[in-house]
This record gives sequence, structure tokens and C-alpha cells, in this order.
Amino acid sequence: MRYREMSSKEIVNINEGARLGILGQTDLEIDRETGKINALIIPNYKWFGLKKEGDEVKVAWSSIEKIGEDMIMIRD
Repeated sequence: MRYREMSSKEIVNINEGARLGILGQTDLEIDRETGKINALIIPNYKWFGLKKEGDEVKVAWSSIEKIGEDMIMIRD
């Protein structure tokens, strides 16, 4: 699967039933030696889409349980 096919998927924490963001709005932590994705870095937004500086959620790639048609489900 290509990144552009996944970029519009919502990231959902299945433990809390909380929406964390959209993959296309996240940063990726990539291992420089292997090229593998280590984690998703999801910015924390306040109301009206204004970014709250310094606040972010880091989700390990290994926490992804399922990549579905509409969403990416993670277990924290």
C-alpha cells in the first residue's frame, strides 16, 4: 500500500475509542539506517484547528492493529 492511499485515513485508538487525527497530517519517525517507519507523530490540535505548540502524541508503528478501508486502528 502506498502512502498516498493511506494519507486520508483516520487514526483511532481502539482502547479509548478516540480519534487521534488523520495520517496525512502526521509526521513519521523513520529509522535512517533501515528506512522503516518507527512511529507516527500526531500533532494535538485545539478547537478550530489551531495547533497547540509542543503537544503531540507519538504512536509506535508496532501499535497499529489494523489498517482498514477508512481508518487505522491502534492499541496503546
